[in-house]
Amino acid sequence: MNHGRARFIVGFLFFPVLLYVVYVIWPYLQTIGYSLTDWNGFTPEVPYAGFGNYADLLKDETFLRSLYHNAVILVVYPIVTILLALFFAFMLNVGGRGDKAGVRGVAGSGLYKTIFFFPQLLSIAIVAILWSRIFESSTDTGFLNALLAKVGIVDPQRPLLFLGETNSWLLPGIPFGDTILDAPVVLWCLIAIAVWGGVGFYLVLFSAGMQSIPRDIFEAALLDGSTRGQTFFRITLPLLWEQISVAWVYLGIAALDFFLLAYAIAPPSMQATGASHVMSSWIYHTAFGSSRYDKFGYACAMAVAMAAFTFIFALIQLRITRREKIEF
Repeated sequence: MNHGRARFIVGFLFFPVLLYVVYVIWPYLQTIGYSLTDWNGFTPEVPYAGFGNYADLLKDETFLRSLYHNAVILVVYPIVTILLALFFAFMLNVGGRGDKAGVRGVAGSGLYKTIFFFPQLLSIAIVAILWSRIFESSTDTGFLNALLAKVGIVDPQRPLLFLGETNSWLLPGIPFGDTILDAPVVLWCLIAIAVWGGVGFYLVLFSAGMQSIPRDIFEAALLDGSTRGQTFFRITLPLLWEQISVAWVYLGIAALDFFLLAYAIAPPSMQATGASHVMSSWIYHTAFGSSRYDKFGYACAMAVAMAAFTFIFALIQLRITRREKIEF
């Protein structure tokens, strides 16, 4: 082993590295190369276009609007998901009252963890069917409209169009050249679905971090007269900072993607108008949409821009949230 260590290591690493280069690195390089062309994805000719595709991105109204949608998701989705997951994890681990100085979860915490985690077991197809029926614009078949009509909030003859409203809601439209950047109702519905599906996973992640914190710390703080709010902000939050940082990066990357929800749940009418588009769904529509088959090189330029945004976000986020690890 000592004499042939180099050959031994190279022998084990050669094929995994080769597979990674062929199936990961090389497609990335091909995408960058195609982004500099006007290739339509089908013909053998690949005309060179230089950086013209990247200049056209700043003139593409739908791409700019999709980028704004991703920015809204990037701000709202991670914050709401992390806050809810932290709150539920705190309540299910140290939020109850018992004999041990009150340091235990609420009654039935194990059952609650299972219920919260359940959405992680559902495929995107099931989620799309489930929430499409909930948000359907009818008081007969749409669950949410039927519920609101039952309590008298919605007129049964004029149901709300959760997946069909193209006007801004909560956030005003921002003019950008000839484009109005807004956040339509359908986008907020997609964010709500994403939060519903993601809270359970991060609840489990934060619960595992809380369970690794010695109970003596919580007991000492409570005996010294600390309130539950002080215990959370002075003890739990600092000791969970590493898990929160990881969750923030993962949720940020998911927010910059968001393809499955935008494509599977938003109706075709919203995809046609661009109201529900995010960068990834507009890339797919540009490359494979029935009316844009000649834009494969342009779609690659969008993909490269999206990858650059994701990489920059991850670097900035890791830099901002980096702290020294606290050892027990």
